[in-house]
Amino acid sequence: MAAEKEIAGKLVNPKQREEEQEIEISLRPQRLAEFIGQEKLKENLGIFVQAARHRKEALDHVLLFGPPGLGKTTLAMIIANEMSAPMHVTSGPAIERPGDLAAILSDMESGQVLFIDEIHRLSRPVEEVLYPAMEDFKIDIVLGKGVGARSVRLDLPAFTVVGATTRAGLLTSPLRDRFGIVHYFPLYTPEELAQIIQRSARILKVQIEPEAISEVARRARGTPRIANRLLRRVRDFAQVLGEGIVNLAIAQDALMRLGVDNRGLEEMDHRILRAIIEKFNGGPVGLETLAASVQEDTGTLEDMHEPYLMQMGFLQRTARGRIVTLGAYEHLNLKPPAHATTHSGLFTPEA
Repeated sequence: MAAEKEIAGKLVNPKQREEEQEIEISLRPQRLAEFIGQEKLKENLGIFVQAARHRKEALDHVLLFGPPGLGKTTLAMIIANEMSAPMHVTSGPAIERPGDLAAILSDMESGQVLFIDEIHRLSRPVEEVLYPAMEDFKIDIVLGKGVGARSVRLDLPAFTVVGATTRAGLLTSPLRDRFGIVHYFPLYTPEELAQIIQRSARILKVQIEPEAISEVARRARGTPRIANRLLRRVRDFAQVLGEGIVNLAIAQDALMRLGVDNRGLEEMDHRILRAIIEKFNGGPVGLETLAASVQEDTGTLEDMHEPYLMQMGFLQRTARGRIVTLGAYEHLNLKPPAHATTHSGLFTPEA
């Protein structure tokens, strides 16, 4: 019990949170050659960067979208490094007024990378300022107020906007069309995550056996950020409850204590599936109704939980709402109700 309390104290220590943020940054690759996974994007992006450097031009604007934790921010930093250019980091919610964006753009250097996280959350007036800046490298600034106000168009040096979003469908067409390079981040395979965990373990100087690497990778939900987080947590258990070496038994025990089951599902995933099954008879159920029943934000369900549940074959989206599959019943050891029929693996209540 004393050891477990010691671990719990570590998990809520503010100082450790700061240290882990620094560790997270240190684990990020700095070059394309170090980046694991997303092979198609890496190959194409390498060509685009090489061509831009050969022409001595700024790289075309890049839009990266997909679930959180897959490396969009890391790749933006890599783009800046590969182009040997400085990077300015901001986010959609942080740019509240057109003047905020104008101040950022007027200070841009030639070839600089402007990384806008959560770009789908830019307000429409701010987007209107960004359009000519991305397309013509010009910005309109209003001088004065009232009757004496006048608009002045300023030239900007060529720069690269890298936008990242988990909700590409919320981007307006005019903004989306101004990106020359668009890439969707799919979830990583267990083999790719195993390589990431192996690399992170070397950086963190964690002794971990191959079987434990495979176990953590299999339960990391296809997400490098989660894989690195689980690696740090199993390291803590190995240090306090073991001999400092992460073997398969330590990894399995640690993941069980952390509430991560053998398919990578966490407590909220179980709550989502059980809510659809127990409260809505297997579905279909609308997103807002489901979110209210599990007391979670709709965006969190769509961005963090549904992609993995769908990839695992436990959930499907239909025109009528969310429906669980037979695989979800089997995974939860629940018996499907007798009044239901199946179609293409879906579990659909009879009318």
